[in-house]
Amino acid sequence: MTTTPTPDILREICSEERSVNLHTLKNTVILAIEIAREGREGRKVGTIFVVSDSKNVLTKSRCLILDPLKGYADEEKIITSSDVRETIKELAQLDGAFIVSDAGVVVSACRYINATSQGLDIPLGLGSRHMAAASITLETNAVAVVVSESSIVRIFDDGVLISEIIPELWLFSNYSMHLSGNVTKRTDKDLTVLSRTEE
Repeated sequence: MTTTPTPDILREICSEERSVNLHTLKNTVILAIEIAREGREGRKVGTIFVVSDSKNVLTKSRCLILDPLKGYADEEKIITSSDVRETIKELAQLDGAFIVSDAGVVVSACRYINATSQGLDIPLGLGSRHMAAASITLETNAVAVVVSESSIVRIFDDGVLISEIIPELWLFSNYSMHLSGNVTKRTDKDLTVLSRTEE
């Protein structure tokens, strides 16, 4: 049984300063947490969700394969739909990012993000998926939600890592935090959220 995080524990992540639809961002983060916890077919899965500014994000990315979501009506691709969520969990096993519009439509899947490392300060130990997420949020008005194969969910905004979510408490004891500066910690049931705060 999956525990859904309360809105309070996601307060720092889903705040007005993100400048995106907070309902869409919250539902995307919750889906990312589910993917981090559950994996697929008994193995861990990593993926990226890029939320908001979808038209701009699409111009800075391209499909790695034929887009499995192309041709479906927007109303069939809403991220809150249980059918869409299960489809995303299956597609997350493939390479590439999901592009989610501000309105919550999963516009495209299996996207390669044209990333640049210029102007980014990514903590050591984070890989190309995190570099792509930081890069696209620096170049657009989007927020990126990254699921690591290590079952950690990280959120990037304006090219900066703003939050790390550790879905299982037992992971926390073996976890090396990548956030720097002032960090708040919230724990609810078996979920821990670390968020960077303004100094």
